[in-house]
Amino acid sequence: MIVVLSGVSKSQSKISTRSLTADGVLTRLTEQSDVAMQQTQVSSIDPRSLRYALGRFASGITVISGMVDNVPTGFTCQSFYSVSLNPPLVSFCVMRTSKSWPGIRLTRRFTVNVLSEEQQAVSDGFAKSGSDKCKHVDWAEHPNGKAVIAGTLMWLDCSLHSEHELGDHFMVVGKVEEMSPVDWDSQRNPLIYFRGQYRQLQNS
Repeated sequence: MIVVLSGVSKSQSKISTRSLTADGVLTRLTEQSDVAMQQTQVSSIDPRSLRYALGRFASGITVISGMVDNVPTGFTCQSFYSVSLNPPLVSFCVMRTSKSWPGIRLTRRFTVNVLSEEQQAVSDGFAKSGSDKCKHVDWAEHPNGKAVIAGTLMWLDCSLHSEHELGDHFMVVGKVEEMSPVDWDSQRNPLIYFRGQYRQLQNS
């Protein structure tokens, strides 16, 4: 079982989280923690205000894609980041209510596509629910049939390393098994999201 736990004192009462086991099952882990449970249930932070504040953090945009029953699917993801170079690990967060992630999870394989500034329409398409989100996507040819989007800045093909249920999201960690060639793209700029809008880099 793959477990990530924070240390707590014996005087604290129960707090629980979930972690993905080696056989792919989400299990609930329980630890004693009075104070931690109270802090989890009661917060003075307004969710809308927090979203507004976090919107001041500029980030790139990715599409997490996968092949489910030989059909490509995926979803737009802003919360993506590097975890480790050795071993090569990356991570992203996805809403627990996601309709696309459960199918990709079962395959235990996913691709991170980092979008370029020309791919706003791709980002918008994968942000929607429904079976037609991939209808107008230009998929790159891949010898192993991976769900790689053409025209991106780079891509990483990953196996599912671990998954953790945290609040209203799942935090997913992937081990990079394959990546785009170094010369995949050297000309495009990234698609950026800041203050609730898409942005573009300005060349100096």
